[in-house]
Amino acid sequence: MPKFYARRRLSILAALTGLIASVALFNSPTASAALPTPVSAATARTYLASLTVATEDRTGYDRDLFPTWITISGTCNTREYILKRDGTNVVTNSACTATSGSWYSPYDGATWTAASDLDIDHLVPLAEAWDSGADAWTTAERQAFANDITRPQLIAVTDNVNQSKSDQDPAEWMPSVTSYRCTYVRAWVQVKYYYDLSVDSAEKSALTSYLSSC
Repeated sequence: MPKFYARRRLSILAALTGLIASVALFNSPTASAALPTPVSAATARTYLASLTVATEDRTGYDRDLFPTWITISGTCNTREYILKRDGTNVVTNSACTATSGSWYSPYDGATWTAASDLDIDHLVPLAEAWDSGADAWTTAERQAFANDITRPQLIAVTDNVNQSKSDQDPAEWMPSVTSYRCTYVRAWVQVKYYYDLSVDSAEKSALTSYLSSC
């Protein structure tokens, strides 16, 4: 069992706060938000220093071992929740499908008015998580990771940019919008720390370099 399940469980108050926020989000026709604010650069540097450095191993990886998308509220699943959260003036139908709205993709600076142009990116990719320790988790634990709306792990971005990123870590891929890179690496480290995932040496070196400029 990942250590975070034993040492970092959300308090009842935090859980209730998240539930209230979810209800408010879906009751608001013009709700607009973004990636949950990551930890500060200083905290990210502290977190990074504590992460285990290990060689990645993708043996046995299968995306189906990370079930997506789950129901978040009513008829709305994780994808629909993030589209609503990250968009502006998002309108949904009775099935919670976004029928109109506007979305800004911080990775590439593009703005879209069709939900079909957006992917929901797992900031720390599922395959990367598997390589870094999630292979030892239960399916339920992997499902929680793949649908985490509390930490800065899911974000709506341009679909082909997400596909270009694929399963690469910050040593291999970074957002083309340079002003977003500090946010990106802070989020990356926060997610890896929370889930007790390791980093490989090239990944740690890249993260260290980017964080030094934050």
